[in-house]
Amino acid sequence: MLPLLIPITALLSGVALLLLGTGLLNTLLALRGAQEGYSDSLMGLIMAGYFVGFFIGTFLALPLIRRMGHIRAFAFCAALVACSVLLHALVVNPWAWGLCRVLTGTALVILYTAIESWLNAQTPGERRGQVFAVYMVVNLIALAGAQQFLQFGSADQFPLYAIAAILVCLSLLPVTWTRVRQPEVQNVQRMPLSELYAAAPVALAGALLSGLAMGAFWGMGAFYASRSGLDVSGVATFMTCAILGGAVLQYPLGRYSDRIDRRKVLGGVAAAAVLAALLMAALSGTVSGLLVSVALYGGLAFCIYPLTVAHLVDHLPSDKILPGSSALLLVHGVGAATGPAAAGWLMDHTGTQALPVWFAMMQGLLALAAFISLRSKARDDAEHPGTFVPMVRTTPTVLEMMPDDELAPADGAMVNGGGATSEAQGSDKGQRRAG
Repeated sequence: MLPLLIPITALLSGVALLLLGTGLLNTLLALRGAQEGYSDSLMGLIMAGYFVGFFIGTFLALPLIRRMGHIRAFAFCAALVACSVLLHALVVNPWAWGLCRVLTGTALVILYTAIESWLNAQTPGERRGQVFAVYMVVNLIALAGAQQFLQFGSADQFPLYAIAAILVCLSLLPVTWTRVRQPEVQNVQRMPLSELYAAAPVALAGALLSGLAMGAFWGMGAFYASRSGLDVSGVATFMTCAILGGAVLQYPLGRYSDRIDRRKVLGGVAAAAVLAALLMAALSGTVSGLLVSVALYGGLAFCIYPLTVAHLVDHLPSDKILPGSSALLLVHGVGAATGPAAAGWLMDHTGTQALPVWFAMMQGLLALAAFISLRSKARDDAEHPGTFVPMVRTTPTVLEMMPDDELAPADGAMVNGGGATSEAQGSDKGQRRAG
């Protein structure tokens, strides 16, 4: 394993430093917004800008990387993110923040695409699963670790913004230093939403509703924790608990879904997430209760998008998996862009506890969709299910990193327990794709 990771250490280090900086900024802005007295709806609109930019960047990433190359595109966008981080501190204005969030989201999706396509090109097909697992761990550890920087300063002072910008700038060093050969960028195919819905309507509902819920969590979670009376250290712990909860439960729940109809697991997990969200609202007055409930909610909610991808893969032939999963990711992105603004508006009009209620509403709708689907006529399924793979949600390019040999539906058949797989582009095996 070590010889495999040495050539890509620079890329993984760049990702870790990038996520440390941007993960710190996301929570920092929520705290600063609360201190500035921004309303819940205004803060929701500001934070939604990130996901709007992320959606825009999905269409700009590949043309820009083709034009500039991976290293120059990474340096170009990292510089934009670092400038955006500092502008948040220099210009404390909601409209300026909103524009900065759009810029940050656009630049970050290009950065992710550059790194993920590069990692995919450098990884042998038989080792892709190991590299993807390491990449996922790096993502989660960096996001959780970023929250702890909040304890070294105040959100209304410059040093924390400077630290975030420094971390983003430091991500340039290993990436620009590396001598690893830059790959060619391949086009990601598109699938019409009508075809996606026809293949797996529950997956489409899961992508949209989990986007609405998780976008609200990433955009408003720290803001909610601050409004609930937690200090800076408490907010950092709140966010860390949710992230680690997602890391702990994703694999066992996913593996369990390999053995039964995945819609049952999706419905059950969403229903349990409803209870966890309501528990969060009920226990918001106690620090320990809030932390336990958000860890439980995060553990369940972070599983839903990977389960929807796996469910989609169950019902697609292998040559349709990557375009289908890419379309699913875009639907998730639309939900994530809408979630913070909608939840913020609800919080502004009904109170802080509207955020966990929003979580419960979205997860409840997903549970209802899954159980209604179960009552309809069952699909014909193959005998040999595939395997669930825990995943991170960044760009369509990450789908190519997932292992394909053991996970792709056998002979292109539709199966009831598939997992997330990947495309080995240019392979003489043809197009074996994963979601």
